Amino acid sequence: MTDSAKRATAKTIGGRQYAALPLRRQGSELQVMLLTSRRTRRWVLPKGWAEPGLCPHELAAKEAYEEAGLQGRMEPLAVGEYHYDKELRDGRFVPCTVGVFPLWVERQLDDWPERAERETGWFSLAAAAKLVIEPELSVLLRDYRV
Repeated sequence: MTDSAKRATAKTIGGRQYAALPLRRQGSELQVMLLTSRRTRRWVLPKGWAEPGLCPHELAAKEAYEEAGLQGRMEPLAVGEYHYDKELRDGRFVPCTVGVFPLWVERQLDDWPERAERETGWFSLAAAAKLVIEPELSVLLRDYRV
């Protein structure tokens, strides 16, 4: 099965995605970057479908760069996961499990592949927990401790 066929199968029956949890310290406060999704404009973490040849944390770092222009130190161990139903372009929904990996942001580039398609913002963990719509992600953000 080709890589694109594997991704298409995952999108059809559900599958794994991996997300970066972009973090920085602003004084004594720990902040997280959220970005808007392209279609619904809701606040999300940068994430994407598993890809052959990339470890989960590498995929999360790749998505953070493509979706938000972020570079930094990615941690290789997940801090949790959440579940949601991904709406596909044809209107169907598929169940997804998303592993979440901390990314200690060192810089946000001036330009990146999806710059024109998304907004980004830094939020306290408590504020971010109120902005996301996935209940398990909200709990992960609210309860995150370094």
